[in-house]
Amino acid sequence: MEIKIAITDDHKMVLQGIPSMLQGSPELKIVGLYENGKQTIEQIGIDMPDVLFLDINLPDINGINLSKKLLKLQPDLKIIALTNFEDISFVRRMLKNGVHGYLLKNTDKLELVTAMKTVLSGELFLQKDIQSRLIQQRVKKTNDNGLIPKLTRREHDVLIAISEELTTQQISEKLFISPKTVETHRMNIMSKLGAKNSVGIIKIAIEKELL
Repeated sequence: MEIKIAITDDHKMVLQGIPSMLQGSPELKIVGLYENGKQTIEQIGIDMPDVLFLDINLPDINGINLSKKLLKLQPDLKIIALTNFEDISFVRRMLKNGVHGYLLKNTDKLELVTAMKTVLSGELFLQKDIQSRLIQQRVKKTNDNGLIPKLTRREHDVLIAISEELTTQQISEKLFISPKTVETHRMNIMSKLGAKNSVGIIKIAIEKELL
């Protein structure tokens, strides 16, 4: 399946760099390169990309407000923030406005492609570092104010490891506990957060604005 891609960024290095990075993948097609919000709004309905890589810091509008406008115009558009901003408040605000993914500009081709395929399948994609920071911040906030059931220190450790996409065996080795104990902690975390599986832990937390 061909994936049509557009990029909004006011830096020519990014507008030239991503297409260059994605060369050699026939299923990926660049259909639009936009330097600001105005151009994006004017062209998005003409170019009809499946995925838009969107910088947060634009000269005429911030990416948070632009994403909201774009999704009103093109509800099926999948937007992935591509930025140098690591501030978790930006991540939360972008996700709240309907953005489907969040990547830092130090990403590579494999992660770009994985992000696109993930959001097109209907899932959220967050870079591992961003996932970990969201969970760490939320766990601290939760433990401070008691809004949701408090996680134990060891459950917190396992939760962070899950966000790093470690397997049960890898978590076991990292935390020096048995695989069975890892699974017990995993089940307790899912129960406390109301998730059905490990993947759902992060997704449900975001959907409920817990992150």
